[in-house]
Amino acid sequence: MQQKREYDIGGSGLESRQRLAAGEDRSPDLAPSVVDHGIPSMEVPMIPQLKRFEIQILLKAGHSQAETSRIAKVSLRTVQRVAEEPEVENPDDGKERTRRRIGRPSAAEPFRSLAEKLLQEESQLLSVEILRRARLEGYEGGKSALYQLVASLRPHHVRLQMRFEGLPGEFSQHDFGQVKVDFMNGSCRTVHFFASRLKWSRWVAVTPVDNEVVETLVRQLAEHFSGFGGVPLCAVFDRPKTVALSWGRDGVVKEWNPTFAYAALELGFTAEVCWPHQPQQKGAVENLVGWVKGSFFKQRRFYDMDDLIAQLRQWLQEVNTQRPSRATNQIPLERMVEERKRLRPLRIAPSELALRIPVQVGPTAEVFYDGRGYAMPPEAAGLPATLYLYANRVKIVAGRWQAEHERFIAKGGIARLPEHRAAHLAAVAGTRGKRYLKRQQLFECGEATVAVLTEIVHRSPRGWYPEIDQLHELLQALGPEKLERACCAAAQAGSFTVAFIAQCLGMPSGIGKAAARVSA
Repeated sequence: MQQKREYDIGGSGLESRQRLAAGEDRSPDLAPSVVDHGIPSMEVPMIPQLKRFEIQILLKAGHSQAETSRIAKVSLRTVQRVAEEPEVENPDDGKERTRRRIGRPSAAEPFRSLAEKLLQEESQLLSVEILRRARLEGYEGGKSALYQLVASLRPHHVRLQMRFEGLPGEFSQHDFGQVKVDFMNGSCRTVHFFASRLKWSRWVAVTPVDNEVVETLVRQLAEHFSGFGGVPLCAVFDRPKTVALSWGRDGVVKEWNPTFAYAALELGFTAEVCWPHQPQQKGAVENLVGWVKGSFFKQRRFYDMDDLIAQLRQWLQEVNTQRPSRATNQIPLERMVEERKRLRPLRIAPSELALRIPVQVGPTAEVFYDGRGYAMPPEAAGLPATLYLYANRVKIVAGRWQAEHERFIAKGGIARLPEHRAAHLAAVAGTRGKRYLKRQQLFECGEATVAVLTEIVHRSPRGWYPEIDQLHELLQALGPEKLERACCAAAQAGSFTVAFIAQCLGMPSGIGKAAARVSA
């Protein structure tokens, strides 16, 4: 059977073809519909609510239906139909389509009452179980249609959220962030930063950092507190492992990061953690990292990292002392005067802040941390100890024994004090053991010293002991750095003798002066 297509809703096919032939009625609101006996019609796009409202306004203004059809660019039949409809009150096309039940009904619609009954009995019943029971009742459609019906019927429980403002000196917020930066010099890198902000005054501090480990967090936190002029009552964090290691379902922290906990005691602040993706728990200050990215990093171009740091310093000056905050409509500097009165002084200067790290003194009386070794008195071998990690030095305490070293020695190296070398030699039994311990301590000075030792030993396999003793005296008197430089000069000159090395160290008369310094 041949199908007849009409291009006007409610009009005859002949009238439509006549209007189309005359160049009329080519409006987008008309779509073909199949009209035939027993054959369903194709879906026709609904006229938008605002277009219906336009037609009603034109008719109210006194325009004829023909004029309205021409101005609104719709068919005359459409104007006639809209004129008989009630006034448009809701511009939402989706709600109007639902109200009019336009379109093919869902295959799951006949099972609406069943789904409603099941959800009334058990609101948390899984959708897959509702699908199973619907199939038992004769449902033959797909699961997506039924799941969509269940989702529309399932009650939604929205938890009440609370936003609050802090008091002066009460809260500060802290977080790490990172952003990929394409520099104008052609390089690209991921910039990590640590951001802090006082809740009441909106005073902000941002510092680029190398990593996001707990030491970086604690040291930058101390620096920012120092810049604020004091410590607030509570510092608010998200839930990173650098702060909390585990927590219960109720949100209560069960185990704090011990390094962070000790630092909190040292600095004198209390900490709160928020659930991830729960910004309302932080009050009116939530997306600090997003604000820094959007206001600074995404608004500027940087030539290199030095230029970024310079612009960051200028931007912080601007947002803290010149630009009113959108949240308070005041410049943070103005509110900071009041907030500083409520901040408590730091218990310790940032440079004196030490992180406490539990360690174990090894059988060789050495402690290893971050790829570096630190010598202890031989009596401390095997004891549990605490490593106090300062910014540029370390202090290790094991019972009544302790030692202090420079922190940043070469990776893989061992820091020793002269008294530790002497004590280790005294603790080793036997002449042979002492000689090899001296050689090992010389071995730790560096590659040039190893080269000198190699030449001395191979030159006199059975007679290297006196020269090793003399080099060890130089080590004790002048330290490993100077001895390594002198050995480097000896290697370059090809003169692997103790006399040449002593001359390089400014002692041409021999080793007696070095021995005298050691005894002194």
